[in-house]
This record gives sequence, C-alpha cells and structure tokens, in this order.
Amino acid sequence: MSILHKYWLKEFIKFFFLIQIIILCIFISVEYLSNINKFMRADATLFTALEYVVLELPFMFVEFTPAGTVLSAIVIFGLMNRNNEILALKGSGISVYYLVKPAIYAGLFLAAMMFFLSQTLVPATISRSNTIYNSVTGHNRHIYATRENIWIKGKNTIAHFKYFNPGDKTISGITLSFFNDGFKIAERVDAKKGKFENGIWHLSNVIEQKYKNSPEKDSVKFYKMKNFKLDILPGDLQRIVKKSNEMSFGELSAYIKKVETEGYDATAYRVDLFGKAAFPFICLIMALTGAAIGIRPVMKEKLSLGIVIGIGVSFLYWVMFGFCTSLGYGKMLPPFISAWATNFFFFFFSLFFLMTAE
Repeated sequence: MSILHKYWLKEFIKFFFLIQIIILCIFISVEYLSNINKFMRADATLFTALEYVVLELPFMFVEFTPAGTVLSAIVIFGLMNRNNEILALKGSGISVYYLVKPAIYAGLFLAAMMFFLSQTLVPATISRSNTIYNSVTGHNRHIYATRENIWIKGKNTIAHFKYFNPGDKTISGITLSFFNDGFKIAERVDAKKGKFENGIWHLSNVIEQKYKNSPEKDSVKFYKMKNFKLDILPGDLQRIVKKSNEMSFGELSAYIKKVETEGYDATAYRVDLFGKAAFPFICLIMALTGAAIGIRPVMKEKLSLGIVIGIGVSFLYWVMFGFCTSLGYGKMLPPFISAWATNFFFFFFSLFFLMTAE
C-alpha cells in the first residue's frame, strides 16, 4: 500500500470515529430523555433506562455507519481540495481514480464489519433491549412469544397464535380458549387465519366448540367466516414477536424454511433476509459517493455544502430503501429486487457522479 493510501486511510479512520461518536452521543441523549418518563412511570431505575439505551448502541452504530462513511470521505477529500493537495497530485500525473482506491478499501472493510456485527452482537443486544422496553411499558404482560408461537392470557381467555405475519399483519393457526368463573373451559374456537379490520378480528375456517354442564348439550359449529372482538391489536403482536434484526442471517434463513414448510407465507422475512445481505454494501457505495462529491473543485470553497449533500444522500437512501422493502412486504416486488434495488440505483449513480468528477 502506498504512503498516499496509508495517509488517506489514517485520516478516514480519525474522521469516521469522530463523526460516529458525535452521532451516537446525540442519539443517547435524545433516546434517554425521550423515554425517561416511561421508565419513571413504571418505577424502573435510571440504570435500567441507561441499560436500555446502551444496548441499542451496536444496532445504531451499524445503522449510522453509511452516513459516517459518506461524510468522512467528503470531509477528507474536501480538505485535500482546500489545501490544494488534489491539484498538486493531479499535476504530478496521479489520476483521480487512484485517489479513490483507499475509499474502496474502507468501504469494503466497513461493509464486512457491518455484516459481522449484524450477525453477532446486534441480535443479542437488540433482543435484550426490546425485552427491557416491553417489560417497562407493559407490552409483554401476560404474553409469551417465541418465533412462531404466541400465547396471550386475558381475564377469562387464553389465545394462541401459531404464526404472525408482520407483512400483512395477519395471524394463522388460531386457538381461542374461553373459561368460566371456575376456570373450566366453556368455549374453544379454532381458526385457520385471521385479519384485523375496523377494530374486529375476522377469522376464517372457524370451528367453534361450546361446552355445557353435560356432554349432551355440548355443540360444535363450523363457520366460513366469523368476527371476534378481542383485546389484542396487531401492534401488540408486532412488538412482542421476535423480529428479523434479533436473528442472525443463518437463524433467519432457517426460520423461513420452517415457516414455509408449515405452509405459511414468509415473504416479509425473506425480504429482511435479502436486506441483511444488501444493506452492508451501502458502505462501499457511500464511500464512492463521498469521494465523487469531495473531489470536485467546488468543495474547495464550499465544504459545508458537500456535507449537506452527503447528509441528503444518506437520507435519500434510507427513504428509498424503506420504500422498496415496503413494496417487497406487499408482494409488489420480488424479495430480492426489493432488497437490492436501492443498492443498484445508488451504485450506478455514484459511478456516474465519480466519472464526471475527473
């Protein structure tokens, strides 16, 4: 590696961690202050609130890495422009593309680091963080959930859902048990699928069994569709089920196979699986984009403008990535396309922007 590349990487590391520390400190302050009232109302200690925020740091570090990458590249090349270092290097016959090589190295390394953290540290910490939040806010009270099974205990009911689809917010494999005052089962309802609309759960392929004091009075009825008003909302299920970011790539892949083998729709999880592979590569794209912006002569006098553009590019990526994955959840795009479309778009955009910077 040349001295020039070593110098660039040294400066990049310095600015990258400085930017990440600033962003994470702001995040800690905002997240802690915005949730402190919830923790105090639940009689939780300040240490518990701090633990909740600290456990979210690995996840937020990964999420903010693309923004830190593009901003660091812009600042370094912008300062080199301001000090006429790029002009001097061009005068020595060094191509702009030679200067971009260390940015590519940095982008690839950060992509690998993001993928590693998202498969090891992030699932463990975000799972613990969600558990703390749900226990404090009461969302997991009388609720037990695994990846594919949810049990919810009410006053005189126990509801069991075998699978909750976060994409269309439907439930499958439904069993509702209703008890009398002596906690003897009075009614049992089994249904294949349920959808929440207008405050009512609409269950399909329903078997309703009612138990009286004697077997002769017991009854069994079948319904193609029947409505039930339950004290359960899709948002409650969304919060308590194990999320994709709480599973590693291998765990999520195995879960998808299990869900599809049992006949359930795993489209949303498949989109998230491809997203786990696609998202880290944005570091390489952001490194190229930052180089293309910072190398331009206009950055010599308007470095602040370049920083604003970098923030705008990061925000635009987030919006487009979220929009495309939403289309994947809604089955309007295939899972692979919905997860990778944003990367392809920004990759060709960064290459075009870089080629016009020479």
